[in-house]
Amino acid sequence: MLLDHRQLRDFAVRIFTAGGSEPAEAEIVAGHLVEANLRGHDSHGVGMIPSYLRHLAQGSVVPNRRGRLVGEDGAIIVYDGERGYGQVVAGEAIALGIAEAERSGLAAVALRNAYHIGRVGAYGEQCAAAGLVSLHFVNVIGHEPHVAPYRGRHARLGTNPVCIALPAGEPGRPAILDMATSKVALGKLRVAKNEGRRLAPDCVLDAAGEPSDDPQVLFDTPNGALLPFGEHKGYAFSLICDLLAGAIAGGGTLRPENQTQDTITNSMLAFILDPARIGDMEWIRQEIAAMTGYVTASPPRKAGEPVLIPGDPERLSRARRMAEGVPVDPVTWAGIVEAAGSLGLVLPADGQPA
Repeated sequence: MLLDHRQLRDFAVRIFTAGGSEPAEAEIVAGHLVEANLRGHDSHGVGMIPSYLRHLAQGSVVPNRRGRLVGEDGAIIVYDGERGYGQVVAGEAIALGIAEAERSGLAAVALRNAYHIGRVGAYGEQCAAAGLVSLHFVNVIGHEPHVAPYRGRHARLGTNPVCIALPAGEPGRPAILDMATSKVALGKLRVAKNEGRRLAPDCVLDAAGEPSDDPQVLFDTPNGALLPFGEHKGYAFSLICDLLAGAIAGGGTLRPENQTQDTITNSMLAFILDPARIGDMEWIRQEIAAMTGYVTASPPRKAGEPVLIPGDPERLSRARRMAEGVPVDPVTWAGIVEAAGSLGLVLPADGQPA
């Protein structure tokens, strides 16, 4: 089914408001989820609502908490999310980092104890829009691991995303690298399972540690494991993310003692740089535009598939889905409707969000 993004957002706002969020918070969380759908990352979109409400019911996410600054030493900012919605507390922490980078040229932000922060690229976009460069390293604890280490059969790591963002060389086109360190994000397997799709080879292992193309193996008990991207390179990147976000930022790593709840706890270590402190900003933008133009001028190997820069796929998806609607598979939609019903929200007779 294709849903208008405005109706979908309004429905999500109603859900989070019914769950106890104040209007401003409901707008932020709902907007972040729908924006993920618009940008083609359905794994981090409204399909997360049932999980969010389940964690809300068990008390592992607390509405209307904005987090708090717990440490500040020069350009180093330490922020505790206090189990608030990650989209809110991460946005607050990064806003402080942006202000510090604009003031002193460089900031380091350590965020810990946040509920799921959602699509990490959103925070890179937040920095790039301010004309800043940023690097974001994220880990997750609170549930069992999902990614096998290189040469390993069983999961030991999270999907541990990385984001690197640069300001736009040309208007509206910042370079935003946003990726999981696994071959695919866990949420994309949930979407594939719901849609009844098989996976590409060499993406997952079953519970015995053997290759599989069935996304269900990640949701069985015992569970299978995702594989890291790039074999040893992705594995090393994932482990470093866990250590940077978990050990250095202070939220804890995904060791067995931190797998005790069925929840999502993110930590993030972010570095934000004002490139204007290094060189002339107009020259930097021209250089970015010239290099991205040179790369994307490479003739495509397949007709209709031009070379893109990081961030282009999301921008193209957003334009298309804003015009055509957001696709939501029936299983995902049924889960959202059921979750909304648990809060007393009922859809109109046509089954569409009002």
